[in-house]
Amino acid sequence: MPDDKTEDHASAVAEHEKWKEKGAALRAFFYIFGTHVFAGFVWLLFYLGEHAKK
Repeated sequence: MPDDKTEDHASAVAEHEKWKEKGAALRAFFYIFGTHVFAGFVWLLFYLGEHAKK
C-alpha cells in the first residue's frame, strides 16, 4: 500500500511541474511577443516622425 501512495504523489508532483513549465513558457512567449510589438510601435513612431512634412 505505501507504494501506491508514493507513486500517486510522484505523479501528482510530475503533473504540477509540467503545468509550471507550460506556464513559464507561455509567459515568456507573451513577454517576448509584447516586447516586439512595443518595439515595432516605437519604430513606427520614429519612422512617421522622420517622414512627416514639417
